[in-house]
Amino acid sequence: MTGSRPTLHYFEDDAAAALALAETLSVLSAPIAVHRFPDGETLPRVRAPAQTAIVYRGLERPDAKLFPLALAADALRRGGARRIVLVAPYLPYMRQDAVFAPGEPVSQSVLANFLKASFDRVVTVDAHLHRTKSLGHLLAPAEGDDLASTPALAAWIRATAVRTDLIVGPDEESAPWVRAIAEALGSAWLTMRKVRHGDTAVEIVLGDAAAVSGRRVLLVDDICSSGGTLRQAVRVLRNAGASDVVAYVTHALFGADVATALKLEGASVVISSDSIPHASNAVSLRGVLAAALQRELIGR
Repeated sequence: MTGSRPTLHYFEDDAAAALALAETLSVLSAPIAVHRFPDGETLPRVRAPAQTAIVYRGLERPDAKLFPLALAADALRRGGARRIVLVAPYLPYMRQDAVFAPGEPVSQSVLANFLKASFDRVVTVDAHLHRTKSLGHLLAPAEGDDLASTPALAAWIRATAVRTDLIVGPDEESAPWVRAIAEALGSAWLTMRKVRHGDTAVEIVLGDAAAVSGRRVLLVDDICSSGGTLRQAVRVLRNAGASDVVAYVTHALFGADVATALKLEGASVVISSDSIPHASNAVSLRGVLAAALQRELIGR
């Protein structure tokens, strides 16, 4: 076991983000080596941990990552770590928080049970918890911290030439998050709403077109994968007379074709946080994550 100051452990494909975070925290970092057997099984090997071990893991495309992550946590615990903190800027499987059709699982609960079996604390950003009380409630008795990307986004806006008059969310569920961003930027805000026409057809509706006309809009969403919702939202805002639309998503699960499609609909800029590596990354979460982890460095 190393000294009392936490160590930050990371998998090879997360090296850039993990090392940047370790530098910000001024803690030692240690790669997790993964041996792959011919039959597809994996065997992670960790370096001797401190009493508090921080594990950084990007969990986009999660199915191939989750079991090796649990194995690494087990190795850290057996190596002497008394507290293990997972830093996963993007937390998957949060959208399926109920049974929406017969025969489906509640994926959110399954993942929560999986994580709290291995970790004492989970730190993430802008988790999709629209109908869930809190991440802490979901993960209890483990700790759960759902951080807001708002400070990082506000800092980026202030540091660039991008100017916005109005913050817009694509649906009513996004209202608390949109309001927080608007308050941080000193801007007005509103939300659009989704109207369902059958099982799959969803229409994005803007209640007050006059509130958008001639204004520079920052359209924000927590997750974008196929881009269907955001493409509709950009189109509606442009048709309502918005003079400019900047689209921001925290978690860029989409490919380059979606970013291109958003621009074709009228978005002048498409940006994302660096929770998931993507060409649109502009907003760094390092400071937000480091601030939340400071208490792990004190008195442990």
